[in-house]
Amino acid sequence: MGEGKNEGLRLDFDPRIRLQFVGSKITSDAGLLAYRELDERLGLTSMAAGYLTDTRTGKNIGHHLVPCLRQSIYSRLASYPDTNDADRLARDPAMRTVVSRRAVSKRAAARSAMGRFETEILTHDKNRGVLARLNSIWVTSALANTKTRRIILDMDSSVSKVHGSQEGAKYNGHFECVCFHPIFCFNQYGDCEGAMLREGNVSSADRWLELLVPIVQRYRGLGLRMLFRGDAGFARPEIYEYLEKEAYEYAIRLPANQVLHREIDPLLSQRETPESGRPVVVYHDFQYQAGTWNKPRRVIAKIEWH
Repeated sequence: MGEGKNEGLRLDFDPRIRLQFVGSKITSDAGLLAYRELDERLGLTSMAAGYLTDTRTGKNIGHHLVPCLRQSIYSRLASYPDTNDADRLARDPAMRTVVSRRAVSKRAAARSAMGRFETEILTHDKNRGVLARLNSIWVTSALANTKTRRIILDMDSSVSKVHGSQEGAKYNGHFECVCFHPIFCFNQYGDCEGAMLREGNVSSADRWLELLVPIVQRYRGLGLRMLFRGDAGFARPEIYEYLEKEAYEYAIRLPANQVLHREIDPLLSQRETPESGRPVVVYHDFQYQAGTWNKPRRVIAKIEWH
């Protein structure tokens, strides 16, 4: 790396910083420095200044918008899910380093400042819509440095348990808890293409079109091979028809039924003997049309013997 034994390791985003072992200044979140280096190369959080609006009007603002945004994001990356630890993190060497140069010499934002930032500034009408678009802008910026000929979109829902009476929190029988039921779309590189917070008692595919359309529009005309995959919660004819209209290839799991079982029953009777530790995998494809479908579609069955 080129540094002398006693000089410490330099960081590209702030060459003044040296990484050294000093017993009185230790952090358990040094991994954030790698995230900050990537952030600096792609210009992600600094890019936010051109989109988000700082609604504070006072002249004595101690922590500006981008440093607060970094502190909010990096806290979650370090597994601090809320602002309860912000006072301690404000003094942490790693957090101060990744937030801003000002925070290095002083401290990062305290719990009260971060609470106001997340509940007042980011939730302001001017910023709520921007946050969703900003995510798309970040993904586009990241992919600009990635050579790829195809994009695989993976849509799925998740569970976010709540404790209390938050608006929109409902009991979900599948997850057996009071929760929100958000929906996400990721690409094959792990980039979050889109996310939507939903009430806890909606189905897995609820509002799928609202989330997917902006993502599809963003990739139109780029000459990429586009693919989509989803679990059985997205096995809906309207989803198939939309993807086919947009020339997407897709793989969506089908819920089991008697017709599908009859198609593979002959294969199940021809049991294979696997070698030790290695399953035998057999694939079978056939045409199938459910009663709600407008045409037959290809179904692929995977059979394993262990």
